[in-house]
Amino acid sequence: MSLSRSRNSTTISDILNEGKLLILRISILIPAFNEEATIFAVLQRISQVELPEIELEIIVINDGSSDGTSKILQDIPNLYTKLITRSENGGKGAAIRDGLNVATGDYILFQDADLEYDPVEYSKLVRPILEQNADAVIGSRMLAPNYVRVHYFWHLVGNKFITLVFNLLNNLTFTDIYSCYLLYKRDLVDPKDLKSDGWDQHAEILCTVTKRGSIFYEVPISYAGRNYAEGKKIRYWHAVSIILMILRKRFGST
Repeated sequence: MSLSRSRNSTTISDILNEGKLLILRISILIPAFNEEATIFAVLQRISQVELPEIELEIIVINDGSSDGTSKILQDIPNLYTKLITRSENGGKGAAIRDGLNVATGDYILFQDADLEYDPVEYSKLVRPILEQNADAVIGSRMLAPNYVRVHYFWHLVGNKFITLVFNLLNNLTFTDIYSCYLLYKRDLVDPKDLKSDGWDQHAEILCTVTKRGSIFYEVPISYAGRNYAEGKKIRYWHAVSIILMILRKRFGST
């Protein structure tokens, strides 16, 4: 990845190199619905991530799980900072909203609980923040990552189409807007302003971030996507709601 910046800009890395004490706080939001097979592993991997001068606030939102997810989370309180337990399943967007309401970090990062995305990539995501004062960073599965699991051609087509529509309407050049790994400044999005609790909420957040921010980056990440037998939840009709959200955010009043 090639990075460049204005000669006169002061970055977080500059401050650290001058010996000034600085801790950047990142709130990691992990919605979990019936993820007993992976929730321990993903939290364990996060605990092994080493990010000097960065403090991680790990917020798990148990979205009405009916399997063993709740019991596992009760047994490992040392692996997260905050646990939100919803009595009923409200969907990913509702879980994210609950997490945003209690997050205190300078930045927000989304992490799925299913290990499709590996926390080892965090060091790539934070680099444009530390070196370029980025307002938002997306981890792209399309930028020559180390590996990507191969399946579901129509998922790839749908993702590329959604990204194309977003770029056309916002004059941007993202390659993968629906990657889970979206890292952004928390003060760019007020959770009280969010309208959606569905899969289109991600688009709503990204539209708001790109409207209010100005410096955006993508970094390559690897991806180990699940199939439906393994618990993948997204369906083709979610793409319709996502496109409609992008259109509303571009041409609507909010």
